[in-house]
Amino acid sequence: MFRFQEDFLQLIWKYQYFDKNTLETEGGSPILIHKIGFHNQHEGPDFKEAEISLGGIRHFGHIEIHLRTSDWKNHKHDADNAYNAVILHVVWQHDEDVKRKDGTVIPTLVLEGKVLLDVIRNYQRLQNSTKKLLCTDSLPELSSILKFSMLEKALVERLQSKSDQVLDLLKENGNDWEETAYQWLFFSFGFKTNSIPMLKLAQSLPYRLIKKNAGNIKQIEALIFGQAGLFTPSLDLDQTYEKGLQAEYGYLQNKYSLKRNLFPSEWKFMKVRPSNFPSLRLAQLSDLLNRSPHLFDLVLHELDSSQSIARIFDLTVSEYWKKHYHFGKPKTQATHGKLTQNILGLLVINYVVPLWYAYGRFADLSVWQEKCFNLLQEISAENNSIIQIYQAVGWPALNAYDSQGMLGLYHQYCSKRMCLHCKIGQNLLRPNLK
Repeated sequence: MFRFQEDFLQLIWKYQYFDKNTLETEGGSPILIHKIGFHNQHEGPDFKEAEISLGGIRHFGHIEIHLRTSDWKNHKHDADNAYNAVILHVVWQHDEDVKRKDGTVIPTLVLEGKVLLDVIRNYQRLQNSTKKLLCTDSLPELSSILKFSMLEKALVERLQSKSDQVLDLLKENGNDWEETAYQWLFFSFGFKTNSIPMLKLAQSLPYRLIKKNAGNIKQIEALIFGQAGLFTPSLDLDQTYEKGLQAEYGYLQNKYSLKRNLFPSEWKFMKVRPSNFPSLRLAQLSDLLNRSPHLFDLVLHELDSSQSIARIFDLTVSEYWKKHYHFGKPKTQATHGKLTQNILGLLVINYVVPLWYAYGRFADLSVWQEKCFNLLQEISAENNSIIQIYQAVGWPALNAYDSQGMLGLYHQYCSKRMCLHCKIGQNLLRPNLK
C-alpha cells in the first residue's frame, strides 16, 4: 500500500506531477490551472494567490492540500477566516464535502489515480532506502550546481538559527552589542560541553568590570576564576598563584558586590580532553580580555581574515596554566596552552560568523552576511562523523562553508528524512518524460 504524508501531495501540486487532462472537481466542473500559487511555509493555506478556472469561470484565491477532505474539519479550517478565500481543495481521497465558514461548498480535486507513476516509484525508492543518506545511490549522478544550491540553503538556515541565539542575547542585554559579544564569546569558548556554565559565568560578571580592570591580568583572572567557583582546597606545592587569586577575588567581590551563581559541579571535566578543560579555556579567555577591552569593535573591524584571527587569538596563558590543567593538579609535562588551528577554526565558525551574521540582520546590512560566506571559505573544513558520511559517498567538504552546510543539511533534512523539503530529494522525484 502506498503510504505518504501531506508534504508529498504539496510537492505533487507544486511541480504539477499529475495528469492534467480532463481535470474536474468532484462536482463535475472542468478545472483549468492558470497559476498554482506560491508555496506558503507559514500559517494559512498551503498555496496562496493561485488562479484557476472552474466551469469556464476564473477564480483567484488560495489552494489547500490534504490527504482526505475530512482533514479540513480535523484541522478546524471551517472556523478559520484565513481559509475563506480557498478556491480549490486538493486531496488524495474524498470522504465528505466540506464548506467554508460561510457555508459554501469548496470545490475538490482528487489526485488518487492521477499522480504520475514515475513519481510514485521514485518516492518509494527513496523512502525504502536503509542508508543514512536516503539519496546515497543517486548522489553521484546529480549536478554539482544542484548539490551546491542545497548546501547553500542549509548553510543559510544554520546561520539563521545560530544568529537567532545571538539576537536573543542582544534583546536580553537591552541591545548592548558589547555585552552580547562578550557573553557570546564565553558561550563559544565552552565548545558545547561547557557552553551553558560559560554563559552563566559571563552573565554574572558584567563586561564593564572586565574593561575596568583590563591591563591587570591578576585581577582579570581573579574575577573570572572566582565567579566560576573553581578555587579548590589544594595540596599542590605551588599554591602561591591560587592563594593570590583567591585573596584578590575576595577584595573585588566585596568591592563590586558580586554574587556567584555557579557551583564547581556545573563544570564538566569528565570525558573532556585536558586541552579543552574549562579551567584552561578560562585562562585563555583571561588573556584575550586583558589585552582587548573593546571586544565588539575588535570582532567587527579587526577580525577580517583567517590571518587576523590567528594573530588576535594567539593567546598566552600565565606560567601556572602552562603547568596545570586544574587548580592544585600539576601536569606531568608543561605545555604552551595556546589555541590549536582546529580550535581557531571552530571559533571562527561558532563565534565570529554568528556574531557577524546577527549584526548584519540587526542593521539590515547584507554585506556582513557576504563577509560570513567569504570567511568560511577561508577556513578548513571540519572533520567529524557527519562530514565523513558525505565524504564516503563522494561529496567532500572543501572548506568550512561546505562542512557547515553539510551539518545543517544532515541535522535538518537527512536525519529527519525530510527529503521532500530538500532540493536534492525533490529532484530525485522527477518523472522521466523522455
